[in-house]
Amino acid sequence: MTGAFNRRDVVQVAYVVDDVEKSALKMVEAFGAGPFFIGDSIPLSHCLYRGKETPLDHTNACGWWGDVMVELVQQNNDGPSAFRDMYAPGEEGFHHMATFVKDFDAEVARYEALGHPAANIATTENGGIRFAYIDARSLVGHMIEFYEDIPAIRGFYAMIEDASKGWDGSDPIRRPG
Repeated sequence: MTGAFNRRDVVQVAYVVDDVEKSALKMVEAFGAGPFFIGDSIPLSHCLYRGKETPLDHTNACGWWGDVMVELVQQNNDGPSAFRDMYAPGEEGFHHMATFVKDFDAEVARYEALGHPAANIATTENGGIRFAYIDARSLVGHMIEFYEDIPAIRGFYAMIEDASKGWDGSDPIRRPG
């Protein structure tokens, strides 16, 4: 194979849910996933939806499930988003899988050239983590998320994975800091 082949390992699977706490407890009970760390109304320094600045208020719960992170996402506002592209309020289901990328802008352009535009591109206020939801529904039936591969996101993943090691099921819902 020639060209820009670059293996992208799946590091996360994610679901849109109505209530992250209730859904996290179901994941603990059904699969032993966890513990889950809740991020309430995650502050974003900016967020684009299909190229236009758009507010996105979302809460997530992140836990460890086997060899990957599982994220449960709850959208708190009524605006358009990659989440609402797939699920109306009150609907739940699988939404995306995620990877890390070295060159964020090149990856957005690569997917765009393949016919899969970015539904959302955003940056967190805390840590400056850039992430994108690529609309790959015509290719795989769901969104693909990728993060700019920086120490802040790697540290977050390591914290979630480390909490799962030897976890006995106690204290399944946690709110850091």
